[in-house]
Amino acid sequence: MYTRQSSFKIALVTFFVTVTICAVSVQAQTPLEMDIPVDSAVTIGQLDNGITYYLRENHEPESRLELRLVVNAGSILEDEDQLGLAHFVEHMLFNGTERFPKQTLMAFLQRIGMQIGPDVNAYTSFDETVYQLQVPTDSMEVVRKAFQVLEDWAAYATLSDEEIDNERGVVIEEWRSGRGAAGRMLDEQLPVILGESRYAERLPIGDTLVIKQSSYEAVRRYYETWYRPDLMAVVVVGALDVPTMKSLVEEHFATIEPHENPRERQTFDVPYMETRYKVVSDEEYGFFPALSVGYRQPVVPLKTIADYRQRLVGSLARGMLNQRFSEIAEDGTRAPFLIASAGAGELVRGVPQFNLTTYANEDSLVAALRTVILEAERVKQHPFTPGEFSRYKELFLRSREEDYNERENTPSARLVFSYVNHFLEETPIPGVVNDYLLAQMLLPTITLEEVSTYLSEALSSEDRAVTVNIPEKPSLEWLTEEMLAITFEQYDGTVVEPYIDTTLDIPLFEEVLAPAAVLSQDSIPELGVAEITLSNGIRVVMKPTDFRADEVRFTSFSEGGTSLYSDDDFSTARFAASVVSSSGVGLFDETELRKSLAGKRASVSASISTLFEGFSGQASPEDLELLFQLIHLRATQARLDSSTFQSFINLNRTFLANRENSPGAAFSDTLRTTLYMNHPRYRPTKMEDLDAVDMQLALQVYHDRFADMDDFVFIFVGAFDTDTLTALAQTYLGTLPATDREESWQDVNRQTPEGKVVKTVYRGEEPQSRVSITFTGSYEASRKASHRMESLEMLLDIILFEELREERGGVYGAGVNASPLRRPRETYSFSISFGCDPERAEELTNAVFETIEGIKENGISEDYVARVQEQQRQARTVSLEENGFWLSALRSTYYSDSASQPQDILSYNELVDDLTAEDLQQAVTKWLTDRYVQVTLFPEQP
Repeated sequence: MYTRQSSFKIALVTFFVTVTICAVSVQAQTPLEMDIPVDSAVTIGQLDNGITYYLRENHEPESRLELRLVVNAGSILEDEDQLGLAHFVEHMLFNGTERFPKQTLMAFLQRIGMQIGPDVNAYTSFDETVYQLQVPTDSMEVVRKAFQVLEDWAAYATLSDEEIDNERGVVIEEWRSGRGAAGRMLDEQLPVILGESRYAERLPIGDTLVIKQSSYEAVRRYYETWYRPDLMAVVVVGALDVPTMKSLVEEHFATIEPHENPRERQTFDVPYMETRYKVVSDEEYGFFPALSVGYRQPVVPLKTIADYRQRLVGSLARGMLNQRFSEIAEDGTRAPFLIASAGAGELVRGVPQFNLTTYANEDSLVAALRTVILEAERVKQHPFTPGEFSRYKELFLRSREEDYNERENTPSARLVFSYVNHFLEETPIPGVVNDYLLAQMLLPTITLEEVSTYLSEALSSEDRAVTVNIPEKPSLEWLTEEMLAITFEQYDGTVVEPYIDTTLDIPLFEEVLAPAAVLSQDSIPELGVAEITLSNGIRVVMKPTDFRADEVRFTSFSEGGTSLYSDDDFSTARFAASVVSSSGVGLFDETELRKSLAGKRASVSASISTLFEGFSGQASPEDLELLFQLIHLRATQARLDSSTFQSFINLNRTFLANRENSPGAAFSDTLRTTLYMNHPRYRPTKMEDLDAVDMQLALQVYHDRFADMDDFVFIFVGAFDTDTLTALAQTYLGTLPATDREESWQDVNRQTPEGKVVKTVYRGEEPQSRVSITFTGSYEASRKASHRMESLEMLLDIILFEELREERGGVYGAGVNASPLRRPRETYSFSISFGCDPERAEELTNAVFETIEGIKENGISEDYVARVQEQQRQARTVSLEENGFWLSALRSTYYSDSASQPQDILSYNELVDDLTAEDLQQAVTKWLTDRYVQVTLFPEQP
């Protein structure tokens, strides 16, 4: 039924040999006419009732199953009295089905350790609705129940009157969260972008009047009309064998009856339009001035190898154009824009588009547009250089090679995503192996002329929408649609000179280093960790893993940070690592460094935080020595160019120029200045802070932080051999400077207010409120205390979701965040925040405090404890197989004042098992006290 990989490989190899030997036209070769193969690892079928299924066994992560119910229906199919009800129905399916009435579904999912958002979610778009579950596979009873959930979603939703009414407020709050300047500007742009199409009238969020007043019948009619077998797919990927998956799909979905005389599932188009321009301004716009040009593209098939090859042509073209844009942006002394990019995608289903996007300061928008137009003309008139072409093909193929090397570790969620798209839009699913083979075989046959032709055609579309987002102010009134049109007419088709490609023809690392001695060795067998101390004092911690075949990650730290500099120098010190890390190393500026690293996978960046400085990065195992060379270069041959420095300043200055327009910025700034009592190091960044940044001092601070590395700890996790990594550490880390300087971080005396502080901010015109309550205090650091704080965060996340959203319908979501700190003093902050209707802000704030007081007085049920515990157990099971987790966990235990030892990483579940309802009640009583800062945002009063 589907092309097998083995026959495909033979045909493709034959094709490649033929092309290589005969040098005949690639378009004439029979293999190009072959269909793109379907990955043989996936089983695709269809039940008699029309439901399609995709099944694949995959063990990344272990003991997890990804489930999707895909409905090929979205807001585009709504009737006039249903605007917003496709999305509303998506919400409703979490509020009750035949086997999971009301909130029992959410409680069940939490009891098996799943978290709302990461593991349980859904989305509605114009053309589809997709439901997602991730469940553990260590219990078949749980797996069967998960299939019951999907089955109920597909055919047995209750959609009761009571629950419909309860959910109206939640959906309105989701709508409210998307308003403000962004929402208003989108309202103005959509008619320009989508024209008089049905899409412009069927936004998924819908019409608030319909959401508030729609009949129960209209809600049920959408579900009954469009949730039907012929429009559905079930996708199952994870740690379960395919026969069992198939049996479960048949058991739960084969009995769903197909619809008799189903309503036609129409498709809709966006009409072709002439070039149009739209400048949208808003006084609350708080981001970079932005300009976008969308070129509509013809619909092209993606069925055959030839189609796949043409897609590669487009990828190469856009990638090289983006490299050009990056090179321009890196020179802040001359660049007219801050950022520019080229991309391709779908405006809506079936409407492909090529996009050019640029961000610039308000005085340079027209110059930015001119530069983007001229660069587009340059690549249309002159082919990319052979050097650019060669480098980008190396980079592109390396990314495919990385996927191939990790083929046994491909995350199930990524596979699920591709199968969902295959069902909805018939996008190819060749699989990682075929994808790599195709890239290997086809890239050498692509010519520069083809790349130029692609861009010339893509950028010649007359159906293009040019849109600009800017803050509303008198100084920008000159920027009009007419000005944009004049600029396009003036520069479109201008004859330009070809690009000159310059490279440094020298090795990146030339110094020959003598390996340093290893002073001591140690190990932690139960963790698989080895440790050495080098002769210059640097400690190297190594944990080889097999979680990822093509990944090595590292972090490092030393005490000190910006705390060692005066308040006057702080403005410069806090930016030093960012700006210097963007300037290249040695003789290589950032552009030359990027060219030098083409086709390699190794990156290193520096950081200087309040209390620590260090390096972090990652590499492929085959580029491990390059990673160490980059560490050495970042430490000993850092540089700072005036062009890079100015680019950094321009970017931040432009951002700050508009940030204060945003009501959200006024809210967060008030919270921050109040919470930290206007401390000079913790207040919001202002323009005068940027003015105080000194280029030479930034480089001096950077050099100073990495001048003495004898107290550094480096931690490596990933696919490496310990002996190999030890030898590299001896050569490249053991030779880093060490001066025996004794230093540690200093306490900069950040304090929080005593007692209650309540403030109100009035900004913005939309009916939006935001509330933040932050509790603070002293904290006796220990492993148990840290775990109790984490558990309290998870508990309140569950309870406030139920109280504020499900019971009161007052919020879309509430954020809960716990931050216990061990240094410079043992303190904590615990914040609760949410957005809501201004008229309900007081009610919902009171509900938060009532909930807290209720726990203090009455405690909590064991059911809540069980939910928290299972979520922690399930999350830890997945984390233990992730390099990132081990890197972070080991780092936290190697601080000089750490409250735990590395071995404690494996005893986390003991803390979980020991958690009681009384522990959580005591945590609320101890930490959620009358010492807090409360800030509420209201719209401006008329």
